[in-house]
Amino acid sequence: QVQLVESGGGLVQAGGSLRLSCVVSGRTFNTANMGWFRQAPGKERDFVAGITWGGGRTYSDSVKGRFTISRDNAKNTVYLQMNNLKPEDTAVYFCKPVSRGSWTPVSGSWGQGTQVTVSS
Repeated sequence: QVQLVESGGGLVQAGGSLRLSCVVSGRTFNTANMGWFRQAPGKERDFVAGITWGGGRTYSDSVKGRFTISRDNAKNTVYLQMNNLKPEDTAVYFCKPVSRGSWTPVSGSWGQGTQVTVSS
């Protein structure tokens, strides 16, 4: 059973920065592609950013140029550095292993997520 523990969220003013972390346990992290997702109130959970086991990265258009995904395989941790935050980035952020080639989250439980609130 994969366990996912997200942290690092908070309240920040527009233009500010936050760094999210996600510790993964219960599976082989080094060979897993990982994704960050977010869910705003009343909306679907959307893909934000992904990183392959080899370090390849992809981003949604809404965060490209502002967010950076990275990973530390020694710590089983994936990060999301968020800069120049906007009120529309307000959401609960989740990480999840994703399928290779599609960035689709794999089946199984999600973590509790971490709340990011950006004030204008």
